[in-house]
Amino acid sequence: MNRLAVEIPGLSLKNPIMPASGCFGFGKEYSKFYDLNKLGAIMAKAVTPEPRYGNATPRVAETPSGMLNAIGLQNPGLDHVMANEMPWLERFDTPIIANVAGASEEDYVKVCARIGDAPNVKAIELNISCPNVKHGGIAFGTDPEVAYQLTKAVKAVASVPIYVKLSPNVTDIVPIAKAIEEAGADGLTMINTLLGMRLDLKTRKPILANGTGGLSGPSIKPVAIRLIHQVRAVSNIPIIGMGGVQTVDDVLEFLIAGADAVAVGTLNFTEPYICPNLIDALPARMDELGITTLADLKKERTNA
Repeated sequence: MNRLAVEIPGLSLKNPIMPASGCFGFGKEYSKFYDLNKLGAIMAKAVTPEPRYGNATPRVAETPSGMLNAIGLQNPGLDHVMANEMPWLERFDTPIIANVAGASEEDYVKVCARIGDAPNVKAIELNISCPNVKHGGIAFGTDPEVAYQLTKAVKAVASVPIYVKLSPNVTDIVPIAKAIEEAGADGLTMINTLLGMRLDLKTRKPILANGTGGLSGPSIKPVAIRLIHQVRAVSNIPIIGMGGVQTVDDVLEFLIAGADAVAVGTLNFTEPYICPNLIDALPARMDELGITTLADLKKERTNA
């Protein structure tokens, strides 16, 4: 018995830990450090129908307990990803969650209809919550009716389960989560970054060329835990949680809050071994806390 195994729609995970989209590329750089077969899954970089060159630089700024970014969904486009990145990932026995973004409903539908053809893509993460693009992104994730319509549209064409990524930059996340579930989503991922800003004292202007950026890292973990707990109370579909994960205790806290699996984002940039280290450390911490399997922990949560 694999005590770390997690079964959620489309995904048979060896363990609950995976790198978050946007912080891992397509895995090529990290494969030089460790075997990607060790990961529960890989949430690949966002893909749009056409190549995107992203926002002007500077696009990243450090904060005391995290970072701001305004990359702007830079990616090589659907054709390149299907011809080059997905075939490269086939060498690993690790499910891929393709992240799909766009500026219109047609963009999302076009990518979702095709990207599931890659044999290793087992699910899609629908990115309707990126705060760093002028068109699309968060515009789809802040209105329950728009989120419902988009989820219905991609469910009609996708050949793999759809997980929708929720934004914390809303007044109330619950109606949006419920609308997405009613539209047929197979799961949720949460949370995306919080909108933030830093200023340069010498120029008196924003450090990021975009003005604002998405705040990630340990500073947002309490917000993520609160929102996951809030959504779990009204939703029955699986949640992949993320937002400032650094330790195995963070992983377990996300699972107790209501997540079924956990993605690690910002820390990959400074600790490239963070995901395999968490996977190795998790069983011993479970022993210390009297947790036999993650499936048992989920039952305990359900019966609470």
